[in-house]
Amino acid sequence: MDSITPGNFGYSVIRNSVHSEFYQDLLNLCIEMDMPIEGLHTETGPGVLEAALVHDDVLAAADKAALFKTFTKILAQRNGWIATFMAKWSPKWPGSSGHLHLSLRDGDGNAAFYDDTKPHNMSDQMRHFIGGQQALMPEFLSMIACTVNSYTRLIPGFWAPTDASWGVENRTCALRAIPGSPNSQRVEYRIAAADINPYIALAAALGSGLWGIENKIEPDDGIVGNAYDHKFSEDRQLPRTLFEAAGRLKTSTAAVELFGNEFVEHYAATREWEEREFRKAITDWEMERYFEII
Repeated sequence: MDSITPGNFGYSVIRNSVHSEFYQDLLNLCIEMDMPIEGLHTETGPGVLEAALVHDDVLAAADKAALFKTFTKILAQRNGWIATFMAKWSPKWPGSSGHLHLSLRDGDGNAAFYDDTKPHNMSDQMRHFIGGQQALMPEFLSMIACTVNSYTRLIPGFWAPTDASWGVENRTCALRAIPGSPNSQRVEYRIAAADINPYIALAAALGSGLWGIENKIEPDDGIVGNAYDHKFSEDRQLPRTLFEAAGRLKTSTAAVELFGNEFVEHYAATREWEEREFRKAITDWEMERYFEII
């Protein structure tokens, strides 16, 4: 399958300029549809573009993310291309992320995550928010990594986390605390891929954080250095398949508390069904490896 750009060229002026008409059309479309893009550039891998949508309230952000995915595909098809939001479309390259940036304001409109008397300007609320996200990530993973393909991205060394880890400005972790001004202090939820359902993924990321604040959940010590080199306890290890992740969700008391039993049972059942459908498939890898010699 050919890509519109070759090779590993993140932030490439050349690649952007070659297809500048498409870039401009996409930027204009997003402005006209009230889902403006803050940044648009090439990322690692052939044909990979990264678009950062301007921040908004959580429900509006989910609406805009869903519209962006749909109408990017439409615009690409009008140009004779196909845009995919699969977590990973090739075994040769890193996957496509769908990182979520979250912050909170209190009832008076003040930044709840910012406290300049604390290390890295992290307020108690931000610390507990991260604690809740870390604690519940293994249980909520199927709400984030929602397809069979999602789990092909979650492997060491490909810029996707493999355990429920966090660190300050650490991109090898599942949760990246980003210090800054009151208006920019935030948490990046890096486990998410481009294949997310924005509504369900944001509900999981936000709900687990709020649960952490309510229950004053303390996170582990933040990871310094490469998180892939760190040995994590069993309760921080993530499910490795969609079926396993759905099973974890079904037994999560926090999920039922936050989202209700009907949602948890129904959603987990749909994810188990998804993997059962996948298991009916005979892949090219199996044919090449087994057809003649087994």
